[in-house]
Amino acid sequence: MNLEDQYRYLVGAYYGVMEMDEYPLEVYILKQVEDYIKDFVETNPIPNFNYQKEAEEIESNRPLKTKLQDALLVLNKIDGPFDLILMINEKIKELQEEK
Repeated sequence: MNLEDQYRYLVGAYYGVMEMDEYPLEVYILKQVEDYIKDFVETNPIPNFNYQKEAEEIESNRPLKTKLQDALLVLNKIDGPFDLILMINEKIKELQEEK
């Protein structure tokens, strides 16, 4: 996976967690994900890459299911709370049943 794709799934994860309004500690987890993204960008700068534009594109065009799946990946990396992981899995299951 190249650096651009890694950045995309990290940002997708941020927006996936943002969709979990029913989680009481959502703000704290968002801060952890945001810090993880900032650390990634500082460690792996991508030349000629518009981070802001890419983030806006992900926010508006990436499907919710994909954002939630991205969130699961990142939450595993940052040792996110298990109850949030379960809530996200449940939400993904609901989205699949709607189809």
